[in-house]
Amino acid sequence: MSSIIIKPIISEKMTAITEGMPERCAFRVSTKANKIEIKKAVEAMYNVKVAQVNTMKYEGKRKDRYTKAGMIHGRSAAFKKAVVTLMPGEQIDFFSNI
Repeated sequence: MSSIIIKPIISEKMTAITEGMPERCAFRVSTKANKIEIKKAVEAMYNVKVAQVNTMKYEGKRKDRYTKAGMIHGRSAAFKKAVVTLMPGEQIDFFSNI
């Protein structure tokens, strides 16, 4: 189960979404995981009820860098993101153990 959820996404954009809708949160997930597996993993890990799961696949961006040896070309990693909507009244607090 834990291999499905890689890490929660805590960015400025997700924080703004969560402030408006506290029952919504995002996770970086395995690229092979489907919505049902993601739902079960979140419910088991955080002990909450999930209403809906939306997924997005991101392709890696192309990165170019100038160095003394010449141009270096590369890519950032591709990943899958899941936006999870919890049942009304449910909430996940990522900062509770800090």
